[in-house]
Amino acid sequence: MTKSTPHISDAPATACCPPIVTAALSEGDAEIMAAMFKALADPVRLRLLSRVASHPSGEACVCDIADVGVSQPTVSHHLKKLREAGLLTSERRGTWVYYRPAPGVLASLGAFLAGTEKADKGEASMAAQVS
Repeated sequence: MTKSTPHISDAPATACCPPIVTAALSEGDAEIMAAMFKALADPVRLRLLSRVASHPSGEACVCDIADVGVSQPTVSHHLKKLREAGLLTSERRGTWVYYRPAPGVLASLGAFLAGTEKADKGEASMAAQVS
């Protein structure tokens, strides 16, 4: 059985998943977010995503981001996992592959996690009022 690639639409960040404290995640949204967080749990993958997302042109050639302390085949493996998780898109141009963050994905992750931070502050404020 093959697993489908999660997809984040080009719509605003709320299109994927609502902030975790505003609504319970559907089974589908939980699957999408879990795949993304699983892919991001590896430090090399997190560094690769960061290099792509912070590249001045908004996209990066694999030749520009491959220096992360692992071999080229390992870099390719990690980039594949980031694509499969729906975090990156890629385009082959001649012999090089260019990567960019999937449309809306960084905003979706940010919005999802921002709700968690807001809830933590609210709980801390309530705890201070109680004590």
